[in-house]
Amino acid sequence: MTDHSAPDRPAPRSWLPGFLALAAIWGSSFLFIKVGVEELHPLQLTLYRVVTGALTLLVVLAVLRDRLPREPRVWAHLFVVAAFGVAVPFTLFGYGEQRVESMLAGIWNATTPLIVLPLAVLVFRTERLTTRRAVGLALGFTGVLVVLGVWEGVGGSHFAGQLMCFGAAACYGVAIPYQKRFVAGSTHSGLSLSAAQLLLATVQLAIVTPLVAGAPPLPTGLSLPVVASVVALGALGTGLAFVINMRNIRVAGASTAATVTYLIPVFAVLIGTVTLGERLNWHQPVGALIVLLGVAVSQGLLSRRRPTPVSIAKPAAEPATHP
Repeated sequence: MTDHSAPDRPAPRSWLPGFLALAAIWGSSFLFIKVGVEELHPLQLTLYRVVTGALTLLVVLAVLRDRLPREPRVWAHLFVVAAFGVAVPFTLFGYGEQRVESMLAGIWNATTPLIVLPLAVLVFRTERLTTRRAVGLALGFTGVLVVLGVWEGVGGSHFAGQLMCFGAAACYGVAIPYQKRFVAGSTHSGLSLSAAQLLLATVQLAIVTPLVAGAPPLPTGLSLPVVASVVALGALGTGLAFVINMRNIRVAGASTAATVTYLIPVFAVLIGTVTLGERLNWHQPVGALIVLLGVAVSQGLLSRRRPTPVSIAKPAAEPATHP
């Protein structure tokens, strides 16, 4: 990101509808995962949704007359991002939601920024650790312990499911700083890079899925809710949502667009409650609020100082943290 200009206080009506639509789409993804794993192995579900998402973005690429990257170096780095930013976390959320409520998986997705920061500071050297960020991290991980309910003891299927969802968020924590370190300087559009990631993730999953879970069943052998969930996860949550996110970044700026992270668990909880009748223990929403407070502190969202304008020339360099 090299452009030093940013939007000057755009009217909310220009970006708020897309912002809320994105939060609703990504927040509902946890519901669709929950429905999908009722008939599909998590790896099979991930393969189907990634294929659908890749086809969706390829169509958008063709319409916009964009093209995929051609440099071998870019493809090599995107292979890593595809694994840690798509194939593995999508699958872990599927495994996790076989054991926990969809709304709880949505809460765990919100921990991603807390994992990104220490890795960006210590491993990829793309960020600097400050006192404010350290306090935010401490708050956030306190919230993680509260969500887990560690005082109730560890073990059991439900606890394992939470750890799987946390592991999915941790994968995003690796993919985001890695992409920022090795791919952010690319001249390719975000749409191009994302389509390439999904194509590479498709190849990875096409190799691993039959070995671990067996050949995926034909769509004709699945129930209508499962087929609809796969289409929604791929075409909406993995395809169209990225286009909406790019527009949000261009219109509202990267900092404002990134705050969608705070609304995703809200929509996940509302949708899980209304459609599946799920219920949370008291400590899980309390822990979620502490996590979000930690994220807000670490990102300086509670500071009175005006944030430094961020570049929006290449919104794709910062991968979105969607389920």
